[in-house]
Amino acid sequence: MENQNLVYRSEKKYYINLMQSIKLKSKLKYLMKIDENIKDNNGYTIRTLYFDSYDDDDYFDKVDGLNLRKKIRLRIYSTKQETAKLELKQKEGNLQRKQSLTISKDIALQMINGNYEPLLGLQKEFAQKIYYMLQRGYYRPKCLLTYQRFAFVENINKIRITFDSDIKYTESDFRLFEDCIILTPYIHDPILEVKYDGFLLDHIRKLLENIDSQQCSISKYIISRSLKK
Repeated sequence: MENQNLVYRSEKKYYINLMQSIKLKSKLKYLMKIDENIKDNNGYTIRTLYFDSYDDDDYFDKVDGLNLRKKIRLRIYSTKQETAKLELKQKEGNLQRKQSLTISKDIALQMINGNYEPLLGLQKEFAQKIYYMLQRGYYRPKCLLTYQRFAFVENINKIRITFDSDIKYTESDFRLFEDCIILTPYIHDPILEVKYDGFLLDHIRKLLENIDSQQCSISKYIISRSLKK
């Protein structure tokens, strides 16, 4: 259950419109594989709960454009899951470093309630690291997000291109494993994310060069929390 993972890669994000999304998907399906988790045209659901310090340090580090910044979150793909991913995502220059650990639903629920002690019981270096971060900064849940993701993958350089849409959020209900929570829609076109190790393959890079959109520093967490600030 306590599987650990470390990813260190480039990540680019773009705002695109619905027509761009449709055209890109139609071309990418001939160049890349569709993510094996996708069963229909709607993709799959991602639900993420973000933690931040008492003074919202991570939020303001991003808003202020600091070169080194981080996000701590819990992520699931179905409310019926008995596990959750505990993730630390760090921005270091142009690269993203993501560490993750699969934890039990019970530990995730205790974290949501502000009890981080069970992380120490996992006897994992990453879990201990997160524990001390959460304790020192008086971290608490701040924002829950859900959205639909459609993804394409390429094994070479671990290239992954995703389209995120139907983004919804709440800053008052953090019941990660419950279906009956009220979420506010974030009205915007899809967000395109391009992730890879090393470099993009030439045929994929050329296709993305035709996007009529500039690369942006987009964070769904920041977007959702900024709407009420």
